[in-house]
Amino acid sequence: MGPEIEEALVKIAIEPVVDRHLSEAVTGAGSEVTGLDDAEALVWIGGPDGFPQLGDAVRWVALSTAGIERFVDAGVLDGRRLWTNASGFYAAGVAEHALALLLAGLRQINTAVRDGWAKERIDPAVRTLRGATVAIIGAGGIGRELTPRLAACGASVIAVNRSGRAVEGAELMLPADRMDEVWERTDHVVLAAPDTPDTRHLLNDETLGRLHPHSWVVNIARGPLIDQAALHRALSEGVIAGAALDVTDPEPPADDDPLWSLPNVIITPHVANPASGLTREMAPFLAENIRRFEAGQELLAVVEPDAGY
Repeated sequence: MGPEIEEALVKIAIEPVVDRHLSEAVTGAGSEVTGLDDAEALVWIGGPDGFPQLGDAVRWVALSTAGIERFVDAGVLDGRRLWTNASGFYAAGVAEHALALLLAGLRQINTAVRDGWAKERIDPAVRTLRGATVAIIGAGGIGRELTPRLAACGASVIAVNRSGRAVEGAELMLPADRMDEVWERTDHVVLAAPDTPDTRHLLNDETLGRLHPHSWVVNIARGPLIDQAALHRALSEGVIAGAALDVTDPEPPADDDPLWSLPNVIITPHVANPASGLTREMAPFLAENIRRFEAGQELLAVVEPDAGY
């Protein structure tokens, strides 16, 4: 009689398509990829459309996105099981993109790409991060990754999050209910907050007007955090220096959206966390959460359905 084969600890479905990187994460963590009918956990790498009806046997659902507002709006989340999102899983890559956008604006790379060798106009507009203050609004995983990158460029950081939880390297921490103190004391703003009723149009005519003529705004979070009509006014009238957006509202912007025509706007097509590499980035975090689930430990990125993230 041969040696007994140890049964996989958890049966996990990957839907709506089976992905190689996530499958390897499941099996590498000692669990088994199975069909949804037999699953105790579901890794869902689609959107809310087509989300399946789940039985009580599914005790954990792992969503592949950090922002879950569309799932909340669609009524997908329930209180019958544990839900996780991908908050923090893609933070390093998104932080790189945020820094690239901010530096591109400050160093006038966008203007040079658009206008060529316009040295007399570009030269005096070039700015530096050395000695600047950058506010990160929604300083969770992205904020923790972005702060040392900004510090390496000589900038200081004001980190704002819901709880006022410390972000290593930030010179000032503020809870979200003290955000009103940020605008005048920062040079530039990076938006990394979730899209909730409390954050909708966080940047508007009033808050943009409290920034500085040299300020750049970077949004790598969600488009509705900015009132785009107000942003257009602020950019057109010189209230702020520029905006670099990886997300917009709506997305993509219409072909005739006036933001396209402004020389002090950089728009990238929601690629701070490119979809082509999403599951590869997610895989090690999924493996860690499987290990924790098997051990009965607290999971990473547990969702608070009532908070919307």
